[in-house]
Amino acid sequence: MIFENRKEAGIKLAEALEKYAGEDVIVLALPRGGVVLGAEIAKRLKAPLDLVITKKIAHPLSPEYAIGAVAEEGEPLYNQAELHRVDAAWRQREEERVRTELKRRRHAYFGDRAQLDVAAKTVIIVDDGIATGLTMMSAIKYLRDQGAEKIVVAIPVTPADTAQNLQEITDELVSLLIDQYYRGAVGAYYRDFRQVSDSEVIALLASLEE
Repeated sequence: MIFENRKEAGIKLAEALEKYAGEDVIVLALPRGGVVLGAEIAKRLKAPLDLVITKKIAHPLSPEYAIGAVAEEGEPLYNQAELHRVDAAWRQREEERVRTELKRRRHAYFGDRAQLDVAAKTVIIVDDGIATGLTMMSAIKYLRDQGAEKIVVAIPVTPADTAQNLQEITDELVSLLIDQYYRGAVGAYYRDFRQVSDSEVIALLASLEE
C-alpha cells in the first residue's frame, strides 16, 4: 500500500474511523506530519483537533536512534535496555532541552491557548507513520495520565511488532496496513513525503477554526 501524500492517507483513515462521527471525541495529532492527517479526520468526524506534542530523546552518539521520548507535561518514557548506556547527567540535560522545545512548539501553534481537556473523553491520536513507537507510547501515557477514558490510535501503516505493543496499551488501533515486512522508513509508504513546516501546521489548525 502506497499513499500519494499525507492528505490521501488522512482521508482513508477518516473513512476507517467513520463510526466515531457525531460522538464526543477529540482528535489529537502528533506534529508536524500527523497534523495533515488529523485535519482530515477532524473534518470528517466533525470533531475538534488539538495536538499532543512529543519528541524523541536520541542517543548522544546516534541522533537518529531514539532511546526515549517525552510528551509535553508527561514523564519521559525510555527503552529500559538503553538507560545504563547513557550518562544520567546528560539524560537530565537532554530532557530539559526537549521540554523547552515542546513548550516552544505549543506556543508557536496555539499561543497561550491551553490544550483541550481530555478527561473522561474518547481521544483519537493520529500520526503519519510509526517505527519504534516510543513517541506514540509517550503520548498515550500522557493522555492516560490526563484522564482520557478511551484511547484510539490511528496510523496509516504500522509494523507488526509495534502494532502488537500498541494494541496492548490502547483501546483500539486503527491501521490501514499492519506490515509484517516493514520497509524501515515511514516515507517508503508515500510518494510525496516532504517535510511539514510549522507554518503549515498553524495554517491547518486555523482553517478548522474558520
